Amino acid sequence: MNILKEYRLIPLEEQDGLLKLLVPASYKEEDIEEIRFITGKDVELVIVSDEEFTKELQERLSVEEIHIEDGEEEQSEGLDLLLAHDDSPAVSLVNSVLIKASAVGASDIHFEPYEDEAVVRLRMDGLLHDILKIPSSSYQNVVSRIKVMSNLNVAEKRIPQDGRIRVRIGKKDLDIRVSVVPTVFGERVVLRLLDKSGSLLTLEQLGLLEEEEKRIKRLAEKPYGIVLVTGPTGAGKSTTLYAMLIHVKDPKKNIITIEDPVEYQIKGISQIQINPKVGLTFATGLRSVLRQDPDIIMVGEIRDAETADIAVHAALTGHLVLSTLHTNDAPSAITRLADMGIEPFLIASSLEGVVAQRLVRRICKECKEAYTPSEEELRELGIKEFNAKFYKGKGCDSCLGTGYKGRIGIFEVLELDEELKSLITRTQDSNEIRKLALRKGYKTMLEDGIEKLKRGITTSSELISAVKA
Repeated sequence: MNILKEYRLIPLEEQDGLLKLLVPASYKEEDIEEIRFITGKDVELVIVSDEEFTKELQERLSVEEIHIEDGEEEQSEGLDLLLAHDDSPAVSLVNSVLIKASAVGASDIHFEPYEDEAVVRLRMDGLLHDILKIPSSSYQNVVSRIKVMSNLNVAEKRIPQDGRIRVRIGKKDLDIRVSVVPTVFGERVVLRLLDKSGSLLTLEQLGLLEEEEKRIKRLAEKPYGIVLVTGPTGAGKSTTLYAMLIHVKDPKKNIITIEDPVEYQIKGISQIQINPKVGLTFATGLRSVLRQDPDIIMVGEIRDAETADIAVHAALTGHLVLSTLHTNDAPSAITRLADMGIEPFLIASSLEGVVAQRLVRRICKECKEAYTPSEEELRELGIKEFNAKFYKGKGCDSCLGTGYKGRIGIFEVLELDEELKSLITRTQDSNEIRKLALRKGYKTMLEDGIEKLKRGITTSSELISAVKA
């Protein structure tokens, strides 16, 4: 009898006449009596809180070994994967992988078929890690199970398909986006995990240094104008925008967002999902939103000249517009707007500030150790004299041997004052704008990263790959 799988209780120790179990505070007495009767042993209980038990159960189930066999496939789907148990190997494998991904905080799950086997990989802190191999003979059952869960056509294997799964794992509500594409050796599946029950980060939790945090708060509190967040894909721009919205959210303000997609619902804010198939783009959505008497508008991304033009005119008519751009640093955002055809005097009149950011991995707290940086390391970072220690993670079970756990942002915040706005009307050269901003106390992402390096939050290799790549 597998007490872990059948009863969702955790065996701790078993002696001749005694079975010790870890149970939640809400355990059922009848389950304990049944186990006592079946095993013929006395049962000793170690009672913990429901939250603590759920976390431990999640970790135990995520490392349970799964043996895959051919043939069987089950189409039933449990509401909570921690409470669901099924004899079908494909169902068990998919559930186990989802539990594992949730336990370690993965953002994506990849199922990749090759000639002789398929590999399952998890993306954690931006990097992929192999966790499981599936025999080719069994892989199609796993793909079929994922298709059933996401309401996709199981029989169709020639064209890409996109779907969605909603599951619960303990107290976590996961919204999973599913992408299936055909390859030479079978269908490749990628699952993007969004934790709907997870709370959004506030500005105080983003990892901003004190001065940068004050600057972003000042920008978010502007009565009108444009505030841009820039950086590459996956740099955490949406998280920063949401944090700014949470900071300014007020029942007296009408806040509307236009997003692609709406990743998190925020109570008290109207959120619009764009749908280009029916003509609802960022530009058309923004035009319509302006007729809704908004105070603050968040546009997911300024992708084209039309959206940029409407955003500028919205800012000039008394609205605060928050949005994102893809640029390498804050001053380059001004050059980008000019390239989109926005007149320099309109940029100077409407743009209030730019936040540029990247994500770097945090050093694992469990295996963190100090070391003395080499001269070459300091030279590459542009540090002339540094007598203290740097830190790194040596790798442990908690961080899967990587030395890192979690991520933090590195930021640069460019606030535009009258002198900078005056310069923008004369030149949109990012180098000229950067020079003047530096004289006014502007700190670059590299400087922000070096400060976090000195505080033992991240490593020099992470900072160099993020900023100098």
